[in-house]
Amino acid sequence: MGLSGALAYNNVNATSGVEDADPHMLIQMLIDGAIEKTNKAKYFMTEKNIEKKGHHVSWAISIISGLQASLDSEKGGEIAANLNNLYDYCTRTLIEANSENNIAKLDSVLGVMNNIREGWNGIREQALALNTQS
Repeated sequence: MGLSGALAYNNVNATSGVEDADPHMLIQMLIDGAIEKTNKAKYFMTEKNIEKKGHHVSWAISIISGLQASLDSEKGGEIAANLNNLYDYCTRTLIEANSENNIAKLDSVLGVMNNIREGWNGIREQALALNTQS
């Protein structure tokens, strides 16, 4: 299989993953995407590839903005408010990291997003139970 075939296969896998995902898994995929894009930005920052670094930082910010927009402050209460603050922090820190070429700030965002991911993984069973009750 050539490169174009491998890329097409990869796109089919990504699409079918979304189509088959439950709401909890969709958020998980977004969290993973933000982490992946921040890691790629970190790599390109170390390689001094400013264009690709900026592209991946922007993509991570877009994903985090999507996560933030998905928060339900009415149902989520204090947890949603805390996540909103964490997402604000990540967005601001990504912007600063990009403009300052500061790897430590990318690492800080990665730490926050990995903690969110860990917490999200921990509530999977509860989330699925709530979805079946709806």
